[in-house]
Amino acid sequence: MEKTTQNKKMKSSAKRNSDGTGNSELKEFFVDELKDILWAEKHIVKTLPKMQKAATTEELKNAFEEHLEISKTHVERLEQVFGILGEKVQAKTCEAIQGITKEGESIIEDTEDGTATRDVGLILAAQKVEHYEISTYGGLAQLATTLGLSEVAELLHTTLEEEKEADVKLTEIAESSVNYEAAGETEE
Repeated sequence: MEKTTQNKKMKSSAKRNSDGTGNSELKEFFVDELKDILWAEKHIVKTLPKMQKAATTEELKNAFEEHLEISKTHVERLEQVFGILGEKVQAKTCEAIQGITKEGESIIEDTEDGTATRDVGLILAAQKVEHYEISTYGGLAQLATTLGLSEVAELLHTTLEEEKEADVKLTEIAESSVNYEAAGETEE
């Protein structure tokens, strides 16, 4: 019986804040997570040129260059979201992306320049970033919907779809040639 009363209170509270204008804990959490992904996107914009430079194949270099431009759009879109919410555009360190990109730097250091093996490592590192972004944008889009922020949800969903496309493109590059070329490389 007590659980039913608690559920009713939660639903009532959610209804009061369903327009996204309330100061619910959920909205605070949502904004905090937006700050996190904003930092991540800005960090990715700084990291992608390094990955592009380290890549061996033109196809992978081009994919990183293309995603750099898309990531810049993601930053702008997030700034737009902050504006819609009436929040100050502010980023906070995303430890997850910081760790994943550090791992990517290690891959560059630990693999030989000009090899398909390095490209395999770069693709793997980039896909780890994409999967983090996919899960984050998916969750944020759903939270925006829950908070009644349909315009924000739509913007976040657009970014989610672009991240999924980037992941598919990386998989296609790996499967079409890079993985097979790396399998044929031998240590010298």
